[in-house]
Amino acid sequence: MTVKLAIAGSSGRMGRMLIEASQQTPGVELVAALDRPDSVWLGRDAGDFAGVNTGVAISADVDAAFALADCLIDFTRPEATLLHLEAARRAGKAMVIGTTGFKPEEKQQIAAFAEHIPVVFSANMATGVNAVFKLLEVAAQILNSGYDVEVYEAHHRFKVDAPSGTALRMGEVVAKGLGRDLAECAVYGREGVTGERKPETIGFATVRGGDIVGDHTVTFAALGERVEISHKAGSRMPYASGSMRAALFLQGKRNGLFDMQDVLGLK
Repeated sequence: MTVKLAIAGSSGRMGRMLIEASQQTPGVELVAALDRPDSVWLGRDAGDFAGVNTGVAISADVDAAFALADCLIDFTRPEATLLHLEAARRAGKAMVIGTTGFKPEEKQQIAAFAEHIPVVFSANMATGVNAVFKLLEVAAQILNSGYDVEVYEAHHRFKVDAPSGTALRMGEVVAKGLGRDLAECAVYGREGVTGERKPETIGFATVRGGDIVGDHTVTFAALGERVEISHKAGSRMPYASGSMRAALFLQGKRNGLFDMQDVLGLK
């Protein structure tokens, strides 16, 4: 059975990659492409960015998109994603959410929507990153005493939230494995005379520059040794390909909140 797919933010860097991936994924049919109402790309073919003709014109009408599509993939901004979720609920359709930067109360809204429609919501859609999440879970259980934990992430100059959703999720995974609450032990950047590092903290360092797609490293540092678990993305295609897997995973589901660990069978 083919999944009829709509893609939000289709003129953006990730949107363009999602459109390209949709043309390469068996079992997926692109039927709608969305962009902002003020976009200069409205009415253009969604494949113009990649030099292909998809036969799908870019539109700003989300309700019309859901009339055609089974599932919407959204990597936009929190406020737009929440509006798209409202439309998905009205239509009784599925969503794959790769948007980051949600506040805790907004995540609760997503969970509430998922009581009515099926949703995959993940900090990172790449298969490799989700393998790293699993490795971090194991590492935290083993390296649970005498190791300082630091999370480093780097992204392109255009990214608007920090730390990245992926870095935060890595911190959450490690904190859970160590029996800690990330909200209580996270340290976001250091400056001045900070004093000695408190052993229960998990530190975050953020870099923004150029066209870095996404680098993430978690370091477990002890006296005399250091363990590092890293993922480096060379393009956005791993995120797009994982999103296609998520859309296919939602076929036949009536409701529920899932993440890529569910999609990949890692739970």
